[in-house]
This record gives sequence, C-alpha cells and structure tokens, in this order.
Amino acid sequence: MAQARGNIGRSIAAHAVLIAYTLIALFPVFVIVVNSFKSRRAIFANPLALPWPEHFDLVGYTTVLKQGDFFQYFLNSMTVTVASLFFVLLFGAMAAFALSEYRFRGNTLMGLYLALGIMIPIRLGTVAILQLMVAAGLVNTLTALILVYTAQGLPLAVFILSEFMRNVSDDLKNAGRIDGLSEYRIFFVLVLPLVRPAMATVAVFTMIPIWNDLWFPLILAPSEETKTITLGSQVFIGQFVTNWNAVLAALSLAIVPVLVLYLVFSRQLIRGITAGAVK
Repeated sequence: MAQARGNIGRSIAAHAVLIAYTLIALFPVFVIVVNSFKSRRAIFANPLALPWPEHFDLVGYTTVLKQGDFFQYFLNSMTVTVASLFFVLLFGAMAAFALSEYRFRGNTLMGLYLALGIMIPIRLGTVAILQLMVAAGLVNTLTALILVYTAQGLPLAVFILSEFMRNVSDDLKNAGRIDGLSEYRIFFVLVLPLVRPAMATVAVFTMIPIWNDLWFPLILAPSEETKTITLGSQVFIGQFVTNWNAVLAALSLAIVPVLVLYLVFSRQLIRGITAGAVK
C-alpha cells in the first residue's frame, strides 16, 4: 500500500514538473499570438490580456501582407527547409546504414568524426563558409543555405539513425539478400520503413533550427529575393521605431508550419523518443 502511494506521489510530481515546463515553453508563444490580434496601444497597456472586441485589431496581419514580400519570404523558407530536410534524411540514413551494417577499417573513427559535428557549432566556421560560398558564387542563393543546413543536420541524423538501424533484424536483411534484393532495395524497402519513428524525430529536431535561423540567412542570403521568413520579419524592426503589430503577426504566421509538422509527426516522434529511451 505504501509503495503504491509512493508511486502515485512520484507520478503526480513528474506530471506537475512536465506541466510546469509545458506552460513555461508555451508562454512566449501565447504572448506573441495574443498580441498579434491587438492594437499597438493595447499591446503596451496590458500585453497579457486577451484580444477582447474593444482591443481586437488585424492591422498587424494586413501590414505583413501588404508591406514586405511575405509570401516570397515564406516560400524561400519552405524551399530551404524542405530541401535541407530531404538531403539530411536521405544522406543521413544512408550513412547510418553504412556505419551500422558494414564493418570496415575506420568505421568507429568515422562515427566519432561525425559525432564531433554535434558538439562543435557550425557557426564557428562562418568566415570560412562565407569565403567558400563567395568563391563558388553561391552568395545570395538558396543553394548556399541548403548546403549549410544539410551539413549542419547530418551529424545528429547519423547519430540517431545509426542507433536505430543497429536494432533492425539481421535475419530480415539476410532474407532479402537471399531473395536477390540489392543493397539499395534492402535499404529503401526493408530498413527505412522500420526506422520511420527515428526519421520523424530527426525531421522535427532538424527543421526547427533551420526554420528559426537568422544567422546564415543574414550572412549568406540577405538579398530581397532570397530572404527567409525570419530575416524578412526584421524589415518591421527599425532603429528608432518598431512596428510591433507587424512583427508579432509575422512571427505568429511563422509558427504555423512548425506546429503543422509537429501535429503530423507527433505520434512518430513520441514513438522514436520512447523507443530510444528504453533501449
């Protein structure tokens, strides 16, 4: 009886901590979204108040849609994010399969080398990356951002996916080889479907830093044609005057794709995290 009460107490405490953390994490999002529907005066008068009818105002959204090429910024962000995710998942999964399936000289060293990419921030090489992009003529192109984000996301993708691929049954892969399947078909047909939770986990953890990044778009692609949504939101922030209605509206719209991604992959994400926790 006492043990059962202790377990209930620990469960309540754990849920209380998780709920508190969730509220703290969602509070900035709540403030941004709520204030995006209020007038400027109402924002500064009471930023935590709900947008009641007397304070409700869509001036921020109308400003975003009329001023600044918001749809172009949004399209640029989607292009960069989707392309980067595709290459990170494709190349990361292939590298993870090679490291987990084949034994060759330098296998462990290669894994450690890729793991260094998780510990060393890619921004430390900003100057060298900029020089490389200038030499290649890729400044102010979306290709530069895609290459950088692909390199940034590969170490974590390889690290996570290789652990999952080691648990894929060898009997299943050997049966495919006996049936005459090539290594490519074994990878795409047999292995990839079994690591979908891990792929979803990598996709979420990779997309959010790419979508929210301001550093590399500002340095590598600051032109009007290649601005991302995060960089494009800065047009409403001036040296002396800031249009907070437009800034908050732009940020609210920028939250939507991340929210949709989580809703789509939430079940796979939870499966991937829990599967990794019990191994």
